[in-house]
Amino acid sequence: MAVKLFLAQFHPFKRMKQSRGFTLIEVLIALVVLAVGLLGLAGLQVMSLKNNQSTYVRGQANLIAMDVIDRVRVNPLVKNLYLTTIVAVSNNSSDTQCNQCKGTDNSCTPPQLVIQDLCDWQEQLSKLSTEATGAITNINGIYSIAIRWDENRDGAVNNLDAIITINFLI
Repeated sequence: MAVKLFLAQFHPFKRMKQSRGFTLIEVLIALVVLAVGLLGLAGLQVMSLKNNQSTYVRGQANLIAMDVIDRVRVNPLVKNLYLTTIVAVSNNSSDTQCNQCKGTDNSCTPPQLVIQDLCDWQEQLSKLSTEATGAITNINGIYSIAIRWDENRDGAVNNLDAIITINFLI
């Protein structure tokens, strides 16, 4: 009889009654842990996209600045005509000032080329950002190009936004 009772406690159906599976609370806790993990992953993805866009715009601003440096170096006779606090030259296609040097004859004077270069620069800045600004300055023979854009997307270009500054000599 003792052997029969001993074997009865190891019966397969008896063990099934003792293990009933997960409770509803355990399942809910597992779902909460999973949801928190997925939210963290989504936040990481958003930050990655934001930083990727910022890096792209910084690279484009750097290329625009290097292009302007090359344009100033190509036209050194009138390098001081490039000096400006902000690029405010119109880039309207009907503006004759911006189109003097376009065409096949390439017979521009150096001052006309400066205007064309500033128009092209303004066009490049507008493609970078609608609020982008650029400046070329000269302090004691050292030229400086600064490009600023609305990186934090608050609608205004101010001191809180990114700036690329490159100094160069001619």
